[in-house]
Amino acid sequence: MPMTRRIHKRDKLMAPGTETSHGGASIRKASVDTIDALLFRLGHFMELAEADKQQLRESVMREARVDKGKDVICENERPDYVHVVTDGWACRYKYLADGRRAILGYLIPGDVCDVHIALLDHMDHAVSTLTPATFALIPRETVNHIFENNTSLAYAFFWASLVEESVQREWFVNNTGRPADKRLAHLLCEMQMRHRAAGLTRNNCIDFPLTQQDLADAMGITVVHTNRVMQKLRSEGLITYDNRQLTINDWEAMKQFGDFDPSYMHLSEETLNL
Repeated sequence: MPMTRRIHKRDKLMAPGTETSHGGASIRKASVDTIDALLFRLGHFMELAEADKQQLRESVMREARVDKGKDVICENERPDYVHVVTDGWACRYKYLADGRRAILGYLIPGDVCDVHIALLDHMDHAVSTLTPATFALIPRETVNHIFENNTSLAYAFFWASLVEESVQREWFVNNTGRPADKRLAHLLCEMQMRHRAAGLTRNNCIDFPLTQQDLADAMGITVVHTNRVMQKLRSEGLITYDNRQLTINDWEAMKQFGDFDPSYMHLSEETLNL
């Protein structure tokens, strides 16, 4: 069973502007552009005023650089900070009774891990890194202040949460209603759109550092089966996967094969130039 390790509480309580390392996490002062991917993504919902963007940038107290395979947030914990992914990949997950890991969702730059914790009293799942990753840390009290005093940012965060819920529902349909090859094709289409929405694509190519175990744990199939369906997509020319880079070679054919209807993501293909 994969083992993960949480960021030690003392890391989270370091004074702003300091840098330290403990338990796989390095804490440092936030850079000025640390949440640009989040702002880019929110811009697909509404045009934020510069004052709103600046307030959101200034709300970041510090950044945490976390090693691969470490818990960032534990189940039943109430984090002191809202975590925004700014680099790398993470995932939401739960362990089953037999020790298997069930990945509930992938988190990439521009995604907010736990904005709902400003209202709820604990996390019902854990968040762990799939690669070395960096997180912008926004104090929970600051998010509460935004919800109470900035309607535009509150609506933007609410939109992001509603889209995430819609994605979760589609994951359920995907994993229970489609065969494994279509399941993977659908997942890869989704990740392509999410990367483009955050401004992270390069000529239809995205960073794709996931292991086959990471994919298997998200789709509910074995690693052997994951390898088989990945090779099928490659052999049919739908994707190119090389050196941890993924390219969808024929977007329309890939959508058709994976029964992918992007309307659940509430993003326009025309706006994303797909």
